[in-house]
Amino acid sequence: MKIIENNKIQEKVYTKKMPNGLSVMVIPKKTEKKYIIWGTQYGSIDNLFQLGEKESTIPDGMAHYMEHKLFEQENGTNSLDVLTSLGVNANAYTTNNHTAYLFEASNDKFFEALDEFMNYIQNPYFTDENVEKERGIIEQEIMMYDDYPDWKIYMNAMRAMYHNNPIKIDVAGTKETIAEITKEKLQDAYHCFYRPENMAIVVCGDFEPEQIIKEIETRMTLENLDEKVKRLYPEEPEEIVKPRIEDEMNITRPLFIIGYKDTVKAENQIKKELALEMAFNILIGDSSKLYQDLYEQGLVQSQPSMIYENTNTYSHLLIQGQSEKYDEVISKIEEAIEDLKQKGIEEKEFERMKKKLYGEYVKSYNDVESIATSFLQNYFRGINPLDYFEEFGGITKEYTLQVLKEVMDKQKQIISIIKSK
Repeated sequence: MKIIENNKIQEKVYTKKMPNGLSVMVIPKKTEKKYIIWGTQYGSIDNLFQLGEKESTIPDGMAHYMEHKLFEQENGTNSLDVLTSLGVNANAYTTNNHTAYLFEASNDKFFEALDEFMNYIQNPYFTDENVEKERGIIEQEIMMYDDYPDWKIYMNAMRAMYHNNPIKIDVAGTKETIAEITKEKLQDAYHCFYRPENMAIVVCGDFEPEQIIKEIETRMTLENLDEKVKRLYPEEPEEIVKPRIEDEMNITRPLFIIGYKDTVKAENQIKKELALEMAFNILIGDSSKLYQDLYEQGLVQSQPSMIYENTNTYSHLLIQGQSEKYDEVISKIEEAIEDLKQKGIEEKEFERMKKKLYGEYVKSYNDVESIATSFLQNYFRGINPLDYFEEFGGITKEYTLQVLKEVMDKQKQIISIIKSK
């Protein structure tokens, strides 16, 4: 067992690579809540792979379909219902690049819940009948997301930005693609991606690290296979697909996204991410002049948000907000970006923002869910979240401005709009 420590915030992470290749991370916290999340690096973008000499294609939506099906057990029970009956809060989710299963317990049922949790993830039960039964449920979910404005505008932004990258494909797939999913295809996908070397478990709460790792190890039955899986992704041009995409929905206030397609591999992902976060807050944070002006003029009623997604296969920055006069707001944000590029960042404002963001990162370590989720998601990016605190010191206003200029490039900008019908 290795110990990773950060003295600045007095946090320790105990890590162990199990004999079968599974990575376990334990972050002790003196709190009533106990949280565990188990993820596999298998998401919606992993639809083409090579196992040995054989190349295979998976129908879009397979990872999400798998997430639904793992709860169903051979004895007729549903593990989600079993965990709920124990008084724990259980859930699962699928993203572009990983799938995760989790539960939070604030009672004495944690280890009883752990039995069920580790059993259902390691023992899938697929039949023609239960796979077919799930199809209708997922079709309804796809229809529901089609009516969800925030998801619609995000997916439109991805389609305006990416030519070939599978990130532009909906996580749940389509009615047509999930119609291709069979018991056999689910078994093949599980065999390829639900293997210990491709997975990680993060536990956060009042635990003795050695004890909880032993408890996990005694319940572990998965083994690695000799064959290695190679993920295959299509080549993606640097250019965007189109600069603007619009849609209409029954919403009270239009939504907008200003997006920037970024280069995939950054020399220092953490440092770049922090710099972009600072640049965004200086531009249009809740204390910025631009936001105050937009709010006082009635052009926005809440602060726009920023998402920066950076992995080995895709990278982009999105600024999202709401406004009746979205084109006017977009224009003002664009002007502010160009103005900052020309005039630079004031030292006083930069230092103030740096302290504010550092405090927010420290505060996030008070919540077991936030900690565990961050460690899992960053594990699949090859990042240790404790390193964020080390990188803060090396960020300068000059570096921040340089990153802003590189990422917020007008040539790689897209606009996605959802208008009110």
